Amino acid sequence: MKIGLRNITKSKIALVTGASSGIGAATAERLARAGFKVYGTSRRAAQEGQRSFAMLPLDVTSDESVETTVTEVLRLEGRIDLLLNNAGFGVAPAGAEESSLEQARAIFDTNFFGIVRMTRAVVPHMRHQGEGRIINVGSVLGFLPAPYMALYAATKHAIEGYSESLDHELRTRGIRVSVIEPAYTRTQFDANFVQPDSKLDEYREVRAALSKRLKEVIEGADEPGVVADVVLKAALAARPKLRYAAGGLANRLRMLRRFAPASLVDAGVRKDLQLDAQAAFQ
Repeated sequence: MKIGLRNITKSKIALVTGASSGIGAATAERLARAGFKVYGTSRRAAQEGQRSFAMLPLDVTSDESVETTVTEVLRLEGRIDLLLNNAGFGVAPAGAEESSLEQARAIFDTNFFGIVRMTRAVVPHMRHQGEGRIINVGSVLGFLPAPYMALYAATKHAIEGYSESLDHELRTRGIRVSVIEPAYTRTQFDANFVQPDSKLDEYREVRAALSKRLKEVIEGADEPGVVADVVLKAALAARPKLRYAAGGLANRLRMLRRFAPASLVDAGVRKDLQLDAQAAFQ
């Protein structure tokens, strides 16, 4: 009888940003199947369809929207046990100088400051609970260079530093923070790339070549479910790690970055993107 009672537990409440498609949708579904009660969010109205989780409107670039959504989940459930920060967008391959300062701010406003807004809104309630998990979807580009994707990589590097510092601050309050680091993932992410707003003819050829290369590698990449499984692992871990590489390629790149000479890493990055490998040794 006691064993049966032990299985009757109240579902933990998860809030997932960017859950309308791709990694966010796959992860929300995976968490729901594992017993979480999930609230997914999307800036645009969610399309009709069968989901195992509820959807709420949320724009992570808006303080008011963030506060409204978090308040609504707390009104409905009284707590938030897991925050998964997944919302973000990318910019099509281009030279760093081809994005204006306004565009750079917009990229950071969603990809990085969106996480800051969500964290600031949720942490006070987790502190009051005495427990919680915050999982941020980063990228291998949070520890690797990304030529012609400098601003996107910069947001992912920022997520790494923010998450590690935050975990140190909150672990004594029962809250742990982790970063998930996928490599290429087979989603529609590249279809929604924002084009650079200050294009220069000097970069025209490399823009076209890299766009073609990214489409090729994404077609053969891991499914979003690979990332979702790693998120669930982090969410359920009794002693969660700070960083979780998601997928075979991500794990290999993490090892390469840790143990290989810098020159070898640079050459590998340029080879993967089909850039001039000789330039890595200049």
